Amino acid sequence: MSRAKTLYIVIPCYDEEEVIQKTADCLREKLTSLIKNDVISRQSRILFVNDGSKDRTWSLIKDLHQAYPQYFTGISLSRNRGHQNALLAGLMTAKQSADIIISMDADLQDDINVIDKMLKKYQAGAEIVYGVRSSRKKDAFFKRITAEGFYKFMKLMGVDIVFNHADYRLTSNKVLNELERYQ
Repeated sequence: MSRAKTLYIVIPCYDEEEVIQKTADCLREKLTSLIKNDVISRQSRILFVNDGSKDRTWSLIKDLHQAYPQYFTGISLSRNRGHQNALLAGLMTAKQSADIIISMDADLQDDINVIDKMLKKYQAGAEIVYGVRSSRKKDAFFKRITAEGFYKFMKLMGVDIVFNHADYRLTSNKVLNELERYQ
């Protein structure tokens, strides 16, 4: 039997003080269950990336680490670098300690129970697993219309893109090592 893999969940955060505690509680419960069932190793963590927040986000991340160092860790960027740069910083940091990395947004708009399905796909050999929204009913009208328009426009332009995918995805350490080599 192979050893349980180390999972890091990477969460970029910009001014997330209102949601970070609920997100942390839900993800800690999910990690506890996965560890207990020997799906992932005890070295698995939730990595919050503070993207230059102006509110108490970084202070709350430090509090979470202080209270539950076995679950939470964080990095803080010197200033706001933008969501994708914060995500990349988190992925490159996490790959140093993890076999598998899942990225997601801080507001839990994505179903955390899909993590189990993502891990099964990884165990079956997938190196990248996209989380694809089945619906955008929770999104505000403007967000829904612009997002759907974006995907349709990209398709018209000939881009091979997965419709309604988000930053909710599993990526293997192997893939991130290759991404880091990309110039």
